[in-house]
Amino acid sequence: MSENSRKKILVVDDESDVADLVAYHLKAKGFAVETVNDPTQSIGIARSMLPDLVILDVMMPEINGIQICRMLRADPKLKQVPVIFLTAKVEENDRVQGLETGADDYICKPFSTKELVLRVQNILRRTSEKPVDAQPKLIAGAIELDAERHEVKINGDVVELTATEFKLLHLLMERRGRVQTREHLLINVWNYETEIETRTVDTHVRRLREKLGEEAEWIETIRGVGYRMAERRAQESSA
Repeated sequence: MSENSRKKILVVDDESDVADLVAYHLKAKGFAVETVNDPTQSIGIARSMLPDLVILDVMMPEINGIQICRMLRADPKLKQVPVIFLTAKVEENDRVQGLETGADDYICKPFSTKELVLRVQNILRRTSEKPVDAQPKLIAGAIELDAERHEVKINGDVVELTATEFKLLHLLMERRGRVQTREHLLINVWNYETEIETRTVDTHVRRLREKLGEEAEWIETIRGVGYRMAERRAQESSA
């Protein structure tokens, strides 16, 4: 039995031919796939199915993919499920809005089914893998990251992060003090080895900073290069 055969994927697209095409190629790789053409039924089906990943079209009648993604992120049982947006909208602001909603990836139509399958496999691989020889707990100021429990706390309070946000923070904290280029982050967090939109990194860092609140300044922007987890807070360095 392949590793993929244990993974369930929900495809939500009001165009049945697109949903069927995606399902066909994913099933060929051993995934268990369910398609939904009526977006109003998507949340109910997701709650009963508990998928390992959701592929969402953005432009759909009655309720769009952005709204569905927000509902997924608000649901206790579905908030950690990775989401890929599959849509014809190609403007940068649309991509950014999708990622800021909590999506893990964004693929524009027309798309390569091979690339889509690879991205699905990459996301599922990084969300299921456990850090090897990693420190069980990483601490920066009031931020405490527990790799074994897959949990982040600030001043003892749990902070809800998506799987991608958690891996991004883990990498920055693990390599504290060292600059991580956007390209390096794309390879090590997203597992992308091809040139894609590095704005994906910037959007996720911005969302991560928002969730870290007053501790956000630990993540420094190195202009024109990437990001770094500071060894000292800004005010401590200037004191």
